[in-house]
Amino acid sequence: MKILTVVRQVPDAEEPIRLRGGAVDLESSKLVMDTMDEYGVEQALRLRDQGVAEEVIALGIGPDRVQDALRAALAMGADRAIHVAGSEALDPVALSKVVAQVAKEEQVELLLTGGQQADWDSQALGAAVAERLGWPLVSWTNALEVKDGEAQGKHDVDAGNEAFRVPLPLVVTTQQGLNEPRYPTLPNIMKAKKKEIRRDSLERFQAVSSVRLLSSEVQARGRMQKIIDGKDAHAAAVALADFLERQAGVAG
Repeated sequence: MKILTVVRQVPDAEEPIRLRGGAVDLESSKLVMDTMDEYGVEQALRLRDQGVAEEVIALGIGPDRVQDALRAALAMGADRAIHVAGSEALDPVALSKVVAQVAKEEQVELLLTGGQQADWDSQALGAAVAERLGWPLVSWTNALEVKDGEAQGKHDVDAGNEAFRVPLPLVVTTQQGLNEPRYPTLPNIMKAKKKEIRRDSLERFQAVSSVRLLSSEVQARGRMQKIIDGKDAHAAAVALADFLERQAGVAG
């Protein structure tokens, strides 16, 4: 069995966002693999290590810098990677066309992608891919095993979580709590440099976005820089509560 895991490259959540010309300036931002996708890569590797899968393929779509995220997936242990190169930023539904076609061509039986894409703040990718493939979808998975052509585990729902059992092929969306992604070791980082990243052209897939980003805005809030005297703990607590309620707008 082959597993395809989608890898997205997004701005680091720990770094400030910079704008240029009304858009997020990705060229001067620190970019990392989307955290949600890290859980997918790790789960694919665990299934392979258990002997369930023979190969883990990482898929990245976008400009040349996406190869950094693919190299990170290879350093974690993915067997090979596919880079569908193109400068156009695709919305999740258009992106799903590329992912679904690669899944068909590679004849994978399990496809893993993050439950929410950080750059679009969207949960649409997994569902859109499943719809195009005609495969079942299990979203927000927090436990996953594969045995005898079936996937089973648990996933979150509004009232808690549900246990599931679904035949393959299958699309699964991943999240925090599914596993703890491994850190790439130095030997694996060196091995990743020799692993295959097959380059393909986005034009071949004829994927066109229906959503066009017009501008971006970063919400900034200045600090109040209020220092409360802490010599008297009770008085400081009262002053803090009063400050939060009257000046910061926090309801008591």
